[in-house]
Amino acid sequence: MATETKAEFKPKILVFACNWCSYAGADNAGVNRMQYPPDIRVIRTMCSGRVSPGHVIDAFRMGADGVLWSGCHFGDCHYIFGNYEAEKNYKKLEQMLKLMGVDHRRFRLEWVSAAEGNKWAALIKEFVEDIKAAGPSPHKQNGTKPVELPVI
Repeated sequence: MATETKAEFKPKILVFACNWCSYAGADNAGVNRMQYPPDIRVIRTMCSGRVSPGHVIDAFRMGADGVLWSGCHFGDCHYIFGNYEAEKNYKKLEQMLKLMGVDHRRFRLEWVSAAEGNKWAALIKEFVEDIKAAGPSPHKQNGTKPVELPVI
């Protein structure tokens, strides 16, 4: 199988979205028929603070071109401090991914509330464009088989 060119590149993007805010924001965008690229797959989590760094690394290991991690705004977390935990883990993970050679544009943390469907749609459009500009993940072989990243 030939590798895809940048012109025909359709990114594989994984989104971890907290149930209470970000996932509801995505639902809000859908209910209001806001358009955004279909290049994402959303994993609904109960809280952004429950996303493990291992989940993100596994996503890249299995061939994701980009990973977006999204949760409630500070002060709005249903689990009080979950988003603070997410931010702490994000900062650590950002450094680990850099050491592993993952381009910083491929990993992002954002806060989206249930009422921000418009922000969700704009965020997805922007992130997909960023990933398209970055091109296919170099952590994939021949566009299909993931390259082994170090196990942490």
